[in-house]
Amino acid sequence: MHDSAAVIKLLFIIIDWNKLKVVSKVFEQEKVRFHFVSKGKGTANSEILDVLGIGSSGKAVMLCLEQEAIATVLVQEVRKKLGPHSVGAGIAFTVPLSGINTPIFKLFQELNPLKEPVQGENPEGGDKGDTVSTEIRNDVIIAIINQGYSDEFMTVAREAGAKGGTVINARGLDRQSTVKFFGVSVQDEKEIIIILSSREQQVPIMQAVSQAYGITTQAEGVVFSLPVDKVMSLNSF
Repeated sequence: MHDSAAVIKLLFIIIDWNKLKVVSKVFEQEKVRFHFVSKGKGTANSEILDVLGIGSSGKAVMLCLEQEAIATVLVQEVRKKLGPHSVGAGIAFTVPLSGINTPIFKLFQELNPLKEPVQGENPEGGDKGDTVSTEIRNDVIIAIINQGYSDEFMTVAREAGAKGGTVINARGLDRQSTVKFFGVSVQDEKEIIIILSSREQQVPIMQAVSQAYGITTQAEGVVFSLPVDKVMSLNSF
């Protein structure tokens, strides 16, 4: 395990499912090697979707391991490809790594030698749409709950300050058919909820959802957060 992974980031891109091909084409052109996609859904209700003129709440959640500067270039290229259709299409953000397995790190070194970013440097050349400060101002809250509770969960999260979220269906895996966690039986079918939050709202949101849908409730929720060091809109203007 290599612990010098500061310049490699985990890039999240959350975008409308019908625009996934745009991102995939950019990744193909830029020869991005480590990226994964899952289908999710937005948490806005149908009335809000109708007002916005959005036909579906389907979302693509893409995870990508890439160098920090290249991750920024990828987002810029996605913006260009989306063009006038980029408004409200989605958002991107990066999460710092604390380590990465050595073969992957060496592969990045071979492809393009890694260099630590200069303190305060803006690798985008001054793109006004992005956060360039090294100060952590945002967090991504991730909750894993039993299936069927996401709507209620997001109602509580919004009341605590969340702007919205994305839900992915998942399945718990264990060698035994019945998983036990702190003596609680855990259902196999899960929902993973992803919420991008400001640092100020992170604690109130987590406290509210943990109290209502934590591990001791029927939702059996596990809630945690990760620091987000850069937030980038996919809007091209």
